[in-house]
Amino acid sequence: MSDRVYIRPIGLVPGPQSEHGNAIRLAGSMAYASRFAVILRRDGEIVERWLAAPDTIDDVMGALPDSVGGDAEQQWANLTLAHPPLELGSRTVRLDQPQVMGILNVTPDSFSDGGAHDSPDAAREAAAAMVEAGASIIDVGGESTRPGAKAVWEGDEIERVVPAIEACSAMGAAVSIDTRKAAVMEAALDAGAALVNDVSGLTHDPRSAEVIASRGCPVVLMHAPGTGEDLHEGGEYSSVVFDVFDELRSRRDEALEAGIDASRILLDPGIGFGKSLADNLALFNALPLFHALGHPLLLGASRKRLIGALSNEAGAGERLGGSIALAVKGMDAGVQLHRVHDVPETVQARNVWRGLRDAALTDFGDLPG
Repeated sequence: MSDRVYIRPIGLVPGPQSEHGNAIRLAGSMAYASRFAVILRRDGEIVERWLAAPDTIDDVMGALPDSVGGDAEQQWANLTLAHPPLELGSRTVRLDQPQVMGILNVTPDSFSDGGAHDSPDAAREAAAAMVEAGASIIDVGGESTRPGAKAVWEGDEIERVVPAIEACSAMGAAVSIDTRKAAVMEAALDAGAALVNDVSGLTHDPRSAEVIASRGCPVVLMHAPGTGEDLHEGGEYSSVVFDVFDELRSRRDEALEAGIDASRILLDPGIGFGKSLADNLALFNALPLFHALGHPLLLGASRKRLIGALSNEAGAGERLGGSIALAVKGMDAGVQLHRVHDVPETVQARNVWRGLRDAALTDFGDLPG
């Protein structure tokens, strides 16, 4: 008999007070939660649910089986864990507020902007515009991971990304490399990248974890069901939220065993990778749960297929409104990093959202304590 427990924040509020008592600050972010669903799962089936508030959580913890008590206590501690800033070369990226990561694809076949930044000059201009607009990190990618995309030889990928990384680094930008290949990671880090964003969660290349551990750089572990060339294969779930949670925990544990420091790990639920519309929506509505794993979160939903599915099949270039809506949903959930194509618009949305949450600007005194 296998028991698993999950503590899912469900009562999101704009400030630290609520009718259920003082709310907790999720992962040191500008998002707060006042109510929590504690869910016990046995052999893949939910067998019990409890509703708790910060002042009643101890009673619920006491009702849990001993086999999951320690895990529940760790998850509760993780929900309030404030993450230190990311030190990315000469740049410091604070994680106590939402940050915007700008996408710089130097590929001919990306689903949204393929071929737009192939030349060094075009890549440099695009990166400079994103930094000026307020992007904290530029995420450079040289291989499309859209469904049906062909794999790229690592040598070609290196030739694509290194000039772009060097250009971004020269202008003082914090740079991440979006790759699943160890050789590309090494070349990118040598060129000035300071963060690795691996859509395979370090499962694609057996050398990747060793590279990250030896370099000591931060790494994003994303969930995707496929283990081969097609990361979208095998997207079958008994319960997508809990299955993705468990898989991210497993990949995190494997990274720790490989010698990667826990403070260097970020997690991404992998919106759109081997997931149906219903799966993606379920994950969005459960985003606060993933703070219970104890690591900063990255969300990549910009211009994704689910937006088109909900908006009369709008094309990739016509999904700005949906992209902003999903980014704000992520901000409400306390997600720290937002990987987007449309940097100026997302930064503006973030700044307005932040103003609405700022206790120095907004009076929350009328909320019951």
